[in-house]
Amino acid sequence: MLIMRHELLLVAITVILLLIEIFLPKDKKHKIINPAIILMALVTIVGFIPVPLGVMFGGMYQTTDLLILMKNILNIGTLIIFIQSVGWLKKEDNKERISEFYILLLSTLIGMNYMISSGDFLMFYMGLELATIPIATLAAFDRFREKSAEAGVKLIFTSALSSGILLYGLSMIYGTTGSLYFNEVGPMISATPLQILAFIFFFAGMAFKISLVPFHLWTADVYEGAPINVTSYLSVVSKGAAAFIFTILLFTVFHKIAALWSDVIYVIALLTMTLGNLFALRQRNIKRFLAFSSIAQAGFILLGIIGQSQLGMTTVVYFVLVYIFSNLGAFGVATVISNMTGKETIDDYDGFYRTNPMLSLTMMLSLFSLAGIPPVAGFFGKFFLFAAAAKQGMYILVFIAVLNTIISLYYYLLVVKAMFLNKSDQPIAYFKSDVYTKIGLALCVTGILVIGFASPIYEFILNLSYGLK
Repeated sequence: MLIMRHELLLVAITVILLLIEIFLPKDKKHKIINPAIILMALVTIVGFIPVPLGVMFGGMYQTTDLLILMKNILNIGTLIIFIQSVGWLKKEDNKERISEFYILLLSTLIGMNYMISSGDFLMFYMGLELATIPIATLAAFDRFREKSAEAGVKLIFTSALSSGILLYGLSMIYGTTGSLYFNEVGPMISATPLQILAFIFFFAGMAFKISLVPFHLWTADVYEGAPINVTSYLSVVSKGAAAFIFTILLFTVFHKIAALWSDVIYVIALLTMTLGNLFALRQRNIKRFLAFSSIAQAGFILLGIIGQSQLGMTTVVYFVLVYIFSNLGAFGVATVISNMTGKETIDDYDGFYRTNPMLSLTMMLSLFSLAGIPPVAGFFGKFFLFAAAAKQGMYILVFIAVLNTIISLYYYLLVVKAMFLNKSDQPIAYFKSDVYTKIGLALCVTGILVIGFASPIYEFILNLSYGLK
């Protein structure tokens, strides 16, 4: 039972929150917030306690130290989102549905954990669907906003399409190998036409989940329409989980055709980084801006995958860890501004530093980390990604990635310029953030600063990556 600790704990707190919801009076639904945050914090802490490793259900479920670390990273991101969502959940429109938000979020996290620990394609697909369906409900959580309903519909339709494509590819893999287990399928994968076609369908399905170009068209509309807290979850935790399992499957199941998929990823990485950055330059809505930024960041993640080694796996895990703190820091500031003022465009941030200096500094630090400016953690994350790709001789790709980093620095600085240099006759008025917002942003700032300087974290992940089979 301890082998499946993460999933069982998440199921347990989901049941506990359901019971609390049943017995709470209608006018006291907001009292579920503190128990939800405390329970999620306990699960996150317990996740770092060593437990026995092994497999269950005949190999359908497996766990290693590296997989446990991936789950812990997702738990940290989810905990921060729990904390950052308090102000939004206390709004009049959401007071009666607070428990629904937490339960849906936990349900999708359970699916992601099963997906990461999957030992065969059946468990992988079940986890993927469990992680996807609740997210579509969360995207449509703002029931009185048409854009939110539109986001939910678009997400469920694109997810259904991508899942169907992926499942078709998996059926071809099963047809050509006669097995769904990763350790059995891997040795039988070769560059036969049917298996190449199966891989293309599999890759396309996963590319939808990670928002890789040209499978990214749903991203900006869904991010803009969904509540900003759900958008932050989609861009960080959901994307991180998809990147984790995608990397694992490429390195284990499809390692024999690495020469094939490395060429595909080379092209997709170029397109994703470049188009994501170019479209981000044109955005004025902060959620669409961060959406295209996240697309570009997905392109950078591919540099680690193309490394095809323990170094590549390490850089992907490390970068996602850094990305969680950096992106949630930016989204955290955008969230509190949206909740307090309803403003969500970059132009609204003009003169923001004069009225709210601490929030401005937090946003600046987060954007600098996303841009990869030293000495914050984002610089080390991108440096290691570039090193992993360079080790494979992908110097042109690394050079183009550096150019894209410069482009991203320009549009991140546009937001910084608006806050610190632009003048406004009516800047966003001073407001006092609640204690939850302060805690959430403090965690993000601490992560951005500490992870960048704490090189043992990278070494720790590297040692765990050598256990990947």
